[in-house]
Amino acid sequence: MVVLVILMFLILLIAAAVVLYVAYPHRGEEVPVAPWLGDAVKAPVDLVGDLLDRPAETRDPQHADR
Repeated sequence: MVVLVILMFLILLIAAAVVLYVAYPHRGEEVPVAPWLGDAVKAPVDLVGDLLDRPAETRDPQHADR
């Protein structure tokens, strides 16, 4: 039961982070009350975008596009 409550809490935190990202940083605006929170939400998104923008030669050869 405790595990279920912890997992549901984590799911809610992730959902809140997604909503916060879509509401402010994705549109190019700063989070009004806590700008550091907007930066914290935007950092992983920028990291994934950088990984996807790399050329195919620098990616893992086992997962190359065929």
